[in-house]
Amino acid sequence: MPDFIRRSSTSSAALVAALVLAAPLPGCGPTYVRGNEVAGLDDQAMSTGLDKRDIDQLLHENLKALMASPVARQWAADGSRPTLAIYPLANETSEHIDSQLMALLSDVETFMVNSQLVTVISVERQMQMIGEIEKQHGGGFDPRNVAEYNRQLGARYYLTGKVFTSDERAYDERRVQYFMFMQLIEVATSAVLWQNKAAFTKALIQD
Repeated sequence: MPDFIRRSSTSSAALVAALVLAAPLPGCGPTYVRGNEVAGLDDQAMSTGLDKRDIDQLLHENLKALMASPVARQWAADGSRPTLAIYPLANETSEHIDSQLMALLSDVETFMVNSQLVTVISVERQMQMIGEIEKQHGGGFDPRNVAEYNRQLGARYYLTGKVFTSDERAYDERRVQYFMFMQLIEVATSAVLWQNKAAFTKALIQD
C-alpha cells in the first residue's frame, strides 16, 4: 500500500476515534427535557430573577383583588360592561423583563374578557394605536400619552401598573422582594378607582 494512502487511513481512524471519545455517553451530562416529562420542573427556582411562575402569581393576586373590589361589584350589578383598555406595566426593576411584561397583556386581556364585566379593547388594537401615536416620537409606549391613547380608543377605564424590587445582600446571601402594583383609572376624571400591590420574595441562601 502506498505510504500516502496508509497515512490517510491512519489519520482518518484517529479522527473517528477522537470524535467517538468526545461524544457524550448516554446518561452523562445535561439533558434537554420538556415540562411534562419532569414533575415540578416549573416549580424550581433557577435564580433570584423573576420567572413566568412568579409573574403569574403576582398577576393572579392583583386580578383576584380587582374582582373583589367595589368597582367590579358595581359592574356586575349594573351590567353596563364599560370599555376598558389595558396598558403595559412599567418595568422599574434592573432586570430585562420588558418582553415578559408585554406578553402579560394578553393574560390580563383574557382574564378581563372572561369576567364578562367589561368590554375589553383589543390589546392588538391598542398596540397599533400606541405605535401610530409614538411614531413621531421615535419610541414605544409612553405613559405621558395615555390621555391621547384613551381618546382615540374610546376607553372609559384603563388598567396599568408597574413592577419594582427591593434587593438586599449579606455575605454570600441575597434576598430580592418583587412588587407588582396595579391601578384601575377612570379616563374622564383620572380618578384611581382601585389599586393593589402583590408581593413575592426570592432568595439565595447558604445551607
